[in-house]
Amino acid sequence: METQHPYERLTQDRLIDWLEAIGLYTDYRIYPLNSYENRVYRVGVEDDSPVVIKVYRPNRWSKAQIQEELDFTDQLAEAEIPVVPAQQINGANLHEQDGFLFASFPMRAGHAFELDNPDQLYRVGQLLGRLHSVGKQASFKTRPVMTLLEPIQEARLFFQDSDMMSADIKHNYLDCLTGIESQLPYFQRIFDQSEQFRIHGDFHPGNILTRDDQLLVVDFDDTVTGPAMQDIWKLLSGSAHEQAQQLNELEEGYEQFCEFPRKEIPLAEALRTVHMIKHALWIAKRWQDPAFPVAFSWFGTDRYWSEHLMALREQWAELQDRSSASL
Repeated sequence: METQHPYERLTQDRLIDWLEAIGLYTDYRIYPLNSYENRVYRVGVEDDSPVVIKVYRPNRWSKAQIQEELDFTDQLAEAEIPVVPAQQINGANLHEQDGFLFASFPMRAGHAFELDNPDQLYRVGQLLGRLHSVGKQASFKTRPVMTLLEPIQEARLFFQDSDMMSADIKHNYLDCLTGIESQLPYFQRIFDQSEQFRIHGDFHPGNILTRDDQLLVVDFDDTVTGPAMQDIWKLLSGSAHEQAQQLNELEEGYEQFCEFPRKEIPLAEALRTVHMIKHALWIAKRWQDPAFPVAFSWFGTDRYWSEHLMALREQWAELQDRSSASL
């Protein structure tokens, strides 16, 4: 009989059996690492360096989609871009056991990137320009293609039948989603005119590690076909003036390898808004995973929804201002 969630079947003993089945013999030292969407472990290996084992969430990506993620990372590594490709074991870098897909990666340590250094932003711009130059050299066949509208429509359908918020908040929340959607045509035109290619998809400072003055890009789990600005906006913070300065530093580095997508800059706030909606939807849809109520204990409270709704209304107003200014 199936347990409530697939990950409840993922015991350390089972993981050890999987690894031994592909010829990777552990020293039985297994430490869970911080990850919610997948399950990730630091695993000691007999007479060798430890590895990181990533067990992909069942039914999220197909085997072909995960293979494209790993192949893209391989291509980046071949271009000497600092990433961590999966290890080839028995001629494969993706393995399947008991209905789970998993991969092994060499252990790489580092600190999360800090945004407050202009010189660092220049270097990140260079790194992202190099990454995008490789991303443009081929196309995904099975990975998703980004959209602006679908996440909003999906959130509306999910939450209109959900009991995760009170009736009053739900009414206001759905109204806010409709209002945000009404402001998207201007941004959708820019989106449709933007070059779409293979991007990281979740290029935030936590996925850029630094060690000994070296940068390392990790976690390509959300790699998609999309516009360059999706990999840029999460590097921007602070006032409009501060963000303009950050963009200038990123552009100067990026231009060494790719033409900077200046025409996409208006997309930044629309992409930020869609991300906020997707993030709440992501937690809600994962609530049956035992890790989520523990990690996001504040989720679903009236306070959470009130603050989230307030933040979305501010974004709605921001989109209205930017859309009106374009007329």
